Amino acid sequence: EHKTTIRAYVEPYEQAFLEDLVTLRVQTPEHMPRATEHVPGMIAMISRLLETGHAYPADGDVYYRIASFPAYGELAHLDRSGLKAGARVSQGGRGKKGSPRPPEGGPSPQRLRADDYDKESVSDFALWKGEQPGEAAVGAVWEAPFGRGRPGWHIECSAMSLKYLGPTFDIHAGGIDLLFPHHQNEVAQSEAANEAPFARVWLHSEHLADATGAKMSKRLGNVATLRDLLDAGHDPVAIRFFLLASAHYRQKLRLDETGIRAAAEQVRRLRDFAARVDRSQPARADDHFLVQELEDARHHYRAALDDDLNLPQAVGYLFDAVREANAGLDQGRAGPAALTAMHALLADADQHLDVLKEEDRSLEAEVERLIAEREAARAARDFARADAIREELKARGISLEDTKEGVRWRQA
Repeated sequence: EHKTTIRAYVEPYEQAFLEDLVTLRVQTPEHMPRATEHVPGMIAMISRLLETGHAYPADGDVYYRIASFPAYGELAHLDRSGLKAGARVSQGGRGKKGSPRPPEGGPSPQRLRADDYDKESVSDFALWKGEQPGEAAVGAVWEAPFGRGRPGWHIECSAMSLKYLGPTFDIHAGGIDLLFPHHQNEVAQSEAANEAPFARVWLHSEHLADATGAKMSKRLGNVATLRDLLDAGHDPVAIRFFLLASAHYRQKLRLDETGIRAAAEQVRRLRDFAARVDRSQPARADDHFLVQELEDARHHYRAALDDDLNLPQAVGYLFDAVREANAGLDQGRAGPAALTAMHALLADADQHLDVLKEEDRSLEAEVERLIAEREAARAARDFARADAIREELKARGISLEDTKEGVRWRQA
């Protein structure tokens, strides 16, 4: 529709996503691989599945043979006898020659008959799709031993995780909507190809809902982006705290003004308390009951995290301790040991919350210095250095705009 390549089409969305990660203080991953740069690995994995009988070709496509993997369905707790959700897995097949390819992953799966498709079972899913008209023009076609085409939707994750994490790794996360079929298909194709367990632990997060409790979706038009919230005046650190600590990750979270404002107030309380602890002088003697309460709170905080990452419960223990600590400071009961325990508790919690640090105002001076260096490089026609500076700022969430009045910048 846009008459452009996949790479050009996704660039602004990718950049916005990376900027949003910086805004929310999300740690940068060590690897951010692109699926389009790992197609050879996908082809190699599909070839192995073909060789071992876990996959088969059908009219230019390649399908995974679910019947060859007895454990299929265990992750998603499927009833293999019926596998009624199989129609959804099968979507994306070619169909009889001359019939249109059905949509992949539509909102309401169709009931399909096996004889409508050139594959053994309606539940088998696509590993490779033969070339279709127009796909080559947008860079969506690759050469493979089993024919020109492109990968299915699931094989990319298996191939890239194998390259960067090995055949078996510890934690696989994702939204609950990916549990089936995507994650189940990952398990099947990875374990069949690598002959090893795939992921040891799975973390599936529930959906973010709108203020009425309805799941956010493009179809309903009720999606709120981070930038919508920032434009409404919300603090990005408060948004981060709201997303982390308002509900357990396996519970739905309702996005509303009240919740975000409550999160902002909690961030303020934590910052005020941390500032008070920093400037407080220890009392002559410690109240050992207070010290014990603070140490217990630190233990309970960690125990809550060890219990399926229950950060909301952990934060509850944290604020109980803040209340007791403030009372101890008011009453002169916080000696050296108590202040040490307060610092330790805050340091532990902020490893995960990351809300105590104010925005670094020195950033403005640093950005202006780099912009001046970039302008000097451009004047000297050292465009490689100028481009490198732009990329450095881009990686830090700084966007530059060259205007007639000079260079403007903004922080995501």
